[in-house]
Amino acid sequence: MTTDIASVSLPDGERIPKLGQGTWEMGEQPARRASELAALRCGIELGMTLIDTAEMYGDGATELLLGEALAGLRDQVFLVSKVYPHNASRRGVIAACEQSLKRLKTDRLDLYLLHWRGSVPLAETVEAFEALRSAGKIRHWGVSNFDTDDMEELVATPGGEACATNQILYNVARRGPEFDLLPWLAARNMPAMAYSPVDHARLPKRSPLDDIADARGVSVFQVALAWVLQKPGVFAIPKAGRVEHVRDNHQASQLQLDARELAAIDTYFKPPRSKRPLEML
Repeated sequence: MTTDIASVSLPDGERIPKLGQGTWEMGEQPARRASELAALRCGIELGMTLIDTAEMYGDGATELLLGEALAGLRDQVFLVSKVYPHNASRRGVIAACEQSLKRLKTDRLDLYLLHWRGSVPLAETVEAFEALRSAGKIRHWGVSNFDTDDMEELVATPGGEACATNQILYNVARRGPEFDLLPWLAARNMPAMAYSPVDHARLPKRSPLDDIADARGVSVFQVALAWVLQKPGVFAIPKAGRVEHVRDNHQASQLQLDARELAAIDTYFKPPRSKRPLEML
């Protein structure tokens, strides 16, 4: 297995790959199944051993696909899944986790996230996460799509300081978290997990990313992914359903943008100068 991917630390010091694999929209089309299985296994071989999924994805179909992909490989992977907000009660979290474990064909998750903020009190969700951790069903827990005020409330909740990460929409075109959320997380040694790190392939048709890509002989998407991966305290989970796409993502992890290139990107995709509400997909 290739191990040339940089890593980032969780609050307890455990190191995880800066580049992982997302699975949103995978496992939903039978015609793509073989390609998706091969892509996931290729990613693991290349060292992209952090894999993110959710009970929401394909209404469980994605977890089933991933369970198949991980046959014989589970111990090599840092496995992440997410619970629906409407399942975030104490009993609901535990029941949902058991179903995810069953679909994934494993006895534990390495990280379990609340998918987004719902109506269930955070104290109840945290209690359930801690119960799962005590039972050995999960190793770490965290949240997703939490803005700074949500994080403040979370860490003020009993047990909330054990949060390991916040999974957020963050990429070169959506830089709002840089104003306050990313600094808040960094101050607590809590890494951010960037989903849709190439903006779901909806980047502008022409930008400095194109000039850099042309000069480097790479794709615009590889430049955009490399930009995210160079951010300290951030790790990314791009989805790739084909082996070729997985290899492209891995190559992006080896691309180091220089100061001139980063400055050119900043002139077009400007850093935030004021608070922006956290965006979601």
